[in-house]
Formats: sequence, structure tokens, C-alpha cells
Amino acid sequence: MPQKLLTITTRGQGLYEFTEEAKAFVKSSSTKEGLLTLFVRHTSCSLLVQENADPDVQRDLKTFFARLVPPSNDPSMAWVIHTMEGPDDMPAHIKSALTQVSIGIPVSSGTLALGTWQGIYLFEHRNHSHDRQIIMHLSL
Repeated sequence: MPQKLLTITTRGQGLYEFTEEAKAFVKSSSTKEGLLTLFVRHTSCSLLVQENADPDVQRDLKTFFARLVPPSNDPSMAWVIHTMEGPDDMPAHIKSALTQVSIGIPVSSGTLALGTWQGIYLFEHRNHSHDRQIIMHLSL
């Protein structure tokens, strides 16, 4: 099975690890060498490969992005026009543009070639819960 749709339900801004789901998808195939491509089908969240050992890393990343791109009702964001869905709307699009919506991870000897402390994350940039769809595609 070279492709699968994964849905992750978020509970607001933050990082949601799905490394195990990606590993299980690769394991279910017979692919020994290849590339796992992950693509999120939304414009207000993104994908990251990041440290999964110390939760302080996730907290610091979330805090950094909140400081870098505050809500549109913050005085420093008075220039923002797109506020149709609330003060987290345009900032979420900016954060998504600064990160990535697609990543590729090599598959070696039938497993993901991640480093010891690397995990795969959906980075939710909106305040409210969402069902986010990620396409996992395995190619030779």
C-alpha cells in the first residue's frame, strides 16, 4: 500500500507527534529502501521533524512562534487584513508559510531513517481543535 490518509485531531495550538503511525505505515509495506513523503492538506498547520525526548523543546517552539507571530488583535499586527476566522487566522497562515507542509524521510532497511531523538510532528497553529489530514506516500 503506497499511500494512506492519516487524520490527527488537534486540541488547539501545539505539536502532535505521529512518528509511530508513520513507522507502522512503512512497516506494513514491503519497501526496504525508499522515501516516505508526508503532506498536510491544510494552510494553517505544518509538519516538522523535531526532538521528541525533552518536552521543553516543544514548549519553547510554541512560545517562539507565538512571539514571532502574535494574534492579529495584538497592536503589532494592526497591518493584518485577513481576520475572517478570528485573531489566530492570519497568524496561523504566516506560521505555516514559515515552516513546511511537506517533508520527506528516507526509508532504509525497511525503517524510517530518523535520528535517535527525532520525531515527526503536526504543528497546529490554530487555537481551536481541528481534524487535520496528512497523506503518507511511500515511493521506491
